[in-house]
Amino acid sequence: MERVAFSATLAALLVLLAGRWAVAQLYRLNFRKRIREEAPERHRGKAGTPTMGGVLILASVIVTVALAVRPLSVGVLLVLLVTLGYGAVGAADDLLAIRRERNLGLRARERLAMQIPLAAVIALYVVRRPELGSGVVLPYAGRVDLGWIYLVLAILYIVGFANAVNLTDGLDGLAGGTVAIAAGTYAAIALRLGQPEMAGLAAAIAGACVGFVWFNAHPAAVIMGDVGSNALGAGLAALAIATKSELTLFIVGFVFVLEAASVLLQVAYFKTTGGRRIFRMSPLHHHFELSGWTETQTVTRMWLIAAFAALIGMTIIF
Repeated sequence: MERVAFSATLAALLVLLAGRWAVAQLYRLNFRKRIREEAPERHRGKAGTPTMGGVLILASVIVTVALAVRPLSVGVLLVLLVTLGYGAVGAADDLLAIRRERNLGLRARERLAMQIPLAAVIALYVVRRPELGSGVVLPYAGRVDLGWIYLVLAILYIVGFANAVNLTDGLDGLAGGTVAIAAGTYAAIALRLGQPEMAGLAAAIAGACVGFVWFNAHPAAVIMGDVGSNALGAGLAALAIATKSELTLFIVGFVFVLEAASVLLQVAYFKTTGGRRIFRMSPLHHHFELSGWTETQTVTRMWLIAAFAALIGMTIIF
């Protein structure tokens, strides 16, 4: 428990200490945020904010894992590899958008071509480990072995959560705060399941996100970018798979599920009704903004929903 707390504290301190310098470097390199044309009007003022701050989160996690997480098991290293790999894909997306001076980076098929093999790494590892395997625990049904179908579902699971967190990263502090809550919850879950090394990694992610929110709180001095949101979403999903608590993340990460579902529903309804909409704008946080909530109200209330969902998730596990 002490080592897990140390991991969270160290990761947070590293971000807090390096944050001001890192933001200045991103500004100097002209890594500035481009705002999509259809975004709410109040977001125009965010244009030019330094982006790719997720690099700071990932650097903190790497240093913390190297110094504080023991044992450095194969599972921990693979979860970290998937996290960093998705971060690299997100970084390529960010850099292309910056170069083109538009909020348009990699094409969807280009992202998937890199994301799917990375997801397959952790999925194959889990399937081949006898103590983990290809089973999932279903309510009232116990453990159900899915065989090779699990491999496909695990890949879709990681890709899906990576993109769900990416969609959530639309307001100052929203993604950072909700990921901190979810990762902190997974640190507790991993401890409960007897995996202290996974708990240490989860705690490092949570602590780094807490430190980042200090700079990302409204009005944000820096934005995490795809390099952060893609990595954090994939990292949470990989942690859930490695701890065999896949379904729990749908509860603990309820805000991410809501955000992704709002986009899918909006697109499907728009196409089937010839242009009608369910929400004023998707992802869901934009709908709340356009309904009259301030940005701070929206973020705070989303944090509260995330915290309540985390409590429910822990109740089920514990």
